[in-house]
Amino acid sequence: MRAGDRRPTLADVAAAADVSIALVSIVMRDAPGASAATRQRVLEVARRLDYQPDSRARLLRSGESRLLGVVFAVQHPFHDDMLTGLYDAADKIGYELTLSAVTPRRDERTAIGGLLQDRCAALVLLGPQIPAAELATLATRLPVVSMMRGVRHSAVDVVRTDDARGLHLAVDHLVALGHTRIAHVDGGRMVASAERRQGFRDAMRRHGLEAYGKVVVGGYGEEDGARAARELLIDPPTAVTTFNDLSATGLLDGLRRGGLDVPGDISVVGYDDSSFSRLAHIDLTTVAQDIDTMATLAVSRAVDRIAAAPVAHREIVIPPRLVVRGTTAPPPLPP
Repeated sequence: MRAGDRRPTLADVAAAADVSIALVSIVMRDAPGASAATRQRVLEVARRLDYQPDSRARLLRSGESRLLGVVFAVQHPFHDDMLTGLYDAADKIGYELTLSAVTPRRDERTAIGGLLQDRCAALVLLGPQIPAAELATLATRLPVVSMMRGVRHSAVDVVRTDDARGLHLAVDHLVALGHTRIAHVDGGRMVASAERRQGFRDAMRRHGLEAYGKVVVGGYGEEDGARAARELLIDPPTAVTTFNDLSATGLLDGLRRGGLDVPGDISVVGYDDSSFSRLAHIDLTTVAQDIDTMATLAVSRAVDRIAAAPVAHREIVIPPRLVVRGTTAPPPLPP
C-alpha cells in the first residue's frame, strides 16, 4: 500500500472475494463457519490487498480491552529499552500495548489523557512525574502501575529498582579499586534522584569517606553531565558516579575535553545500563536495572489488577547489579 492510500477494510476484502463481510470476519478470526475453499480464497484476497486486521477495534467491539497503555518519555533512551521488555511481556500473555509519549511540547497529563480515550484496561507509567495524589485519583478509574518511581499511596502499584542499593554497588566498586575522593552527579529534581543521591551519601558514610564525597547538581541529559564536568574540572575527584547513563556520556565528553583521561585520571560509573552504554566507544561501567524482570512484573501486576486478583505486595523492589566495563580503574598514583 502506497503512502496516503486508504487502508483496506473487511468490506474491501469481502467485495473482492465476492463473499459477505461476516464471512470475511469468520476467516480473519480463524473461527468455524467457512469452507476450506472459501477460507483460502479470502486469505489470498486479503494478502493481495495487504489487509491487516485491526485487533484493537475487534477488542473494543467485543467489550473486552486487552490493551495496556504505556506513558514514556522520548528524551530518555532507557525508556526505549524498557518498552522492548514490556512488549515482550505483554505478548506472552495475549495483551497489546498502546503508547503515548511525553515530549518537550507534550506533557505527561496530555499523554495520559490520550490513553484514557483509547479505553485501555490499565496504565503503566515509566517514571511518572505528576504528584502522587493525581496518580491515586487516576487509579480510581483504572489500574495504575508506576515503574521506576516509588508512590506512597495504596491505590498505585509500584515496580522499581532499589536505587539506593545501586549507588552502594557503584561506590563499593570504586572504593575496592582504591578511590576515596568520589563525587556524585545527581539527577536534580528527576524521579529517583533523591534515592540515588542518598544511596551515594550512605555508602560513602559506611566507608568512612563522607568528608571526601561531593554532590554536584545535574539532571537526566548529556548537557547536564557536561555542565557538571565543568564544575568538577576545577578540583577533580578521582571518581564520579552519575544519575544515569545519558548524563554520564555528557560527563565523559566534558572530562576528556578538559584534558582528563578516563579511566586513567578519573573513573566514571553510570546508571541504567542503557543499550548505548555498551557501544565500544562508550564502554561505560554502570548499574544495570533488570529490564526483563521489571517489565514482566509490571505487566503481570497490571493484569492482576484488571482481574481484581489479590496481590501480596503493592510495591515490588528489584535488586540492581553492577556491570564493569572500561570507564573505571584504580586511581592514578600520586606524583
